[in-house]
Amino acid sequence: MTAGTAGDRPAVDRVRAALVAAGLPDSVVTLEDDVPTAAAAAQALGCELGAIANSLVFEHDGAPLLILASGAARVDTKLVSRALGGKVRRASPEFVLEHTGQRVGGVAPVGHPERLRTLIDVHLAGYPLLWAGAGDHQSMLSISYADLTRVTDAEALAVR
Repeated sequence: MTAGTAGDRPAVDRVRAALVAAGLPDSVVTLEDDVPTAAAAAQALGCELGAIANSLVFEHDGAPLLILASGAARVDTKLVSRALGGKVRRASPEFVLEHTGQRVGGVAPVGHPERLRTLIDVHLAGYPLLWAGAGDHQSMLSISYADLTRVTDAEALAVR
């Protein structure tokens, strides 16, 4: 793991800047290998799968909805649809890139062109340290549940 070099990864640089602007430390690390899945990230970081906070983009009645979900479970879109009203469905890779500036498999909870409505899985609160994507397939950031909720202005919800 390395701290990375500013300027060589624009999406990651935006994530770093968002963390610092929120008063948080730049906790981004760059791994030697790609970690496009929660399982790959957990293995590379030596943490529990549940401590990976997947940044998943959905469409909620046509608008982007970011759900920060534990890597140990799948989001129940029917449950989320009932909680929010309207229809929630998984977004296409093009939709994700358009609204986050980041590709599927490396989406971060922050660093997007505009603020996204965000939900955070209440099950993530059980981990003292979370890991989330940081803008590309090799970069991850570490953060507490409280800081992740604050920096994303997330609404807590059981999403599974």
